[in-house]
Amino acid sequence: MSHDPVEHPDAPSLAAPLVTIVLPCFNEREHVIEEVERICAAMDASQHSYELLAIDDASTDDTLALLVDALPRFPQMRLMPFRRNGGSGTARRIGTLDARGEIVVWTDADMTYPNERIPELVTMLLDDPTYDQVVGARTSEEGSHKFLRVPAKWAIRKIAERLSNSSIPDLNSGLRAFRRSVSLPYLRLLPPGFSCVTTITLAFLSNQHDIRYVPISYAKRSGVSKFHFTKDAYRYILQVLRMVMYFNPLKVLMPLALWLLVIGVAKGGYDMIVHPVRFATNTVLIFVTGMLVAALALLADLIVRSRSEV
Repeated sequence: MSHDPVEHPDAPSLAAPLVTIVLPCFNEREHVIEEVERICAAMDASQHSYELLAIDDASTDDTLALLVDALPRFPQMRLMPFRRNGGSGTARRIGTLDARGEIVVWTDADMTYPNERIPELVTMLLDDPTYDQVVGARTSEEGSHKFLRVPAKWAIRKIAERLSNSSIPDLNSGLRAFRRSVSLPYLRLLPPGFSCVTTITLAFLSNQHDIRYVPISYAKRSGVSKFHFTKDAYRYILQVLRMVMYFNPLKVLMPLALWLLVIGVAKGGYDMIVHPVRFATNTVLIFVTGMLVAALALLADLIVRSRSEV
């Protein structure tokens, strides 16, 4: 895939902008220019210097052609076309690496997020250096399969809150602003799909980088959703467990180990009462499994603590 951005010939290049807005685009021909106009109008009205990095993720419609035609109208826009589809996570990761601004904003091009509020998120980061990320927390759910998505997302969010010891109003919001320098060590962890937003949230929380949540509205998507409930819900759960295992494996493994050991000891006491001097085979297996999981948890924790890159 091509990673060489195309930009307006008169685009400002002397000074790096403060903000880079990474906008993944895949088959958004019906509204992509309207979204670009909305973002640029909001940023032009603010006091923040910016660039809009539009990433065409190998669209099969006219999205790329429309963005190319729009370049002369938007001097702050850069266009990065991919030759093959890499997923929104890949687009966001590469866009963040290529960003020239210290503050990076992630959003979508499907008209769901209130992108006119991007300057507000940026200002919050600038005004309070104790926060490293500001996330737009959605106050409603407008996606497809709503009757399935709402309880599934609630359950996954509660698991993430439990494992990260943090309150997370919205685990997978696509609208967020964060400090690029803080995010760099975690970009290699981003998966290619939608769960990249979950990953960056848990990566920040697991390393004591404070996140501020701001309530936002969430509109019905324009066009066809790329979200597949069964496949993507499974990936979300898997990614939550993976991220917590990566940063704090004791949180996942040690409770399981302790429960197995308690059950094994209790079962052993029962065995001694029912048939003295003989433990049932399943009692031994439960207890030994608990010991093995506990040893694995301690070894994993040792590996995490000895790791120096994050």
